[in-house]
Amino acid sequence: MPQLTDPNFARTLVLLCEHSPEGALGLVVNRPSDINAAEAVQMEPPVQSPNDLPLLIGGPVEPGLGWILTTKEPTVEHKSLGGSLYLTASPSLLRETLETRPAPRRTLVLAGYAGWDAGQLDEELSNSAWLIAPLELDLIFEIPFAASWEMAIRRLGADPHLLQMGHGVH
Repeated sequence: MPQLTDPNFARTLVLLCEHSPEGALGLVVNRPSDINAAEAVQMEPPVQSPNDLPLLIGGPVEPGLGWILTTKEPTVEHKSLGGSLYLTASPSLLRETLETRPAPRRTLVLAGYAGWDAGQLDEELSNSAWLIAPLELDLIFEIPFAASWEMAIRRLGADPHLLQMGHGVH
């Protein structure tokens, strides 16, 4: 919601990857950093001929932990998120992703994640701190990062500017 002013989450799209009684994990999928993913990664041996895939800030928790979010099912250990969406932290796939030219389509490299303790996200949801939308891959991979938050709200039938003025979603 626009009223959520925490700088880690203001105007963000969060892909909820896990939600259970023990807690929740999500990835911010529309906050690019100022550097390319290959510049942020320290691998031995170093990445050769890196592509220009941006590094996204996946959330404030464990910023040194990297993730690959992709629509191509990995051949390495991964988690299926449904809707032909996969998540992995595989170093071998990271190297392959960063060295593939052109950069792989519908693939993101993220640093960190958003995490909630047991019951925390449920409480935030009951306080209407978040809007819930169905998974739409184009919002993650095709729409420019700067426009995706507003686009997601408009697809729910709401005007983000009216929400900022305190009107609710009906």
